Amino acid sequence: MLWVMFAIGAALSWGVYGAMLHQGQVKLGSPLRALLCVGVAYFLIGVIVPVLMLASQGQLGAQGWNTFGATTATAAGALGAIGAVCIILAFKNQGAPAYVMPLVFGGAPVINVLVTMLLHPPKNSINPLLYVGFLLVVLGASMVLYFKPQS
Repeated sequence: MLWVMFAIGAALSWGVYGAMLHQGQVKLGSPLRALLCVGVAYFLIGVIVPVLMLASQGQLGAQGWNTFGATTATAAGALGAIGAVCIILAFKNQGAPAYVMPLVFGGAPVINVLVTMLLHPPKNSINPLLYVGFLLVVLGASMVLYFKPQS
């Protein structure tokens, strides 16, 4: 059940991410400055923390690494960084966090399920309620956008 706590941590972090990123971008006066700050944070947390943890466990050496795993994990990291760039550019082009982030976080789970089904085809027929879930995501994101409080 520890994984649930980490999933909640990710949801909390990413839930605050857009609003904080927009605020930083506005205060810095440049989306590229904000992106550079995001890159510094990715480096500090995404490079230094695992190096220290791997080193403390004696796993920093060459054993256990393989080309496919390293390539796909690096591509995943690039996709995360590209997503950050896209969010920054959405803000730069007058997208408000209250609109951008529900679209991102409403669309991401649907895309995730579709890509996961492509990479790991279901063993059984797809439950029709999955499509109801897709519809509810669209409806939910639309309602969030429509009924958001005015600031």
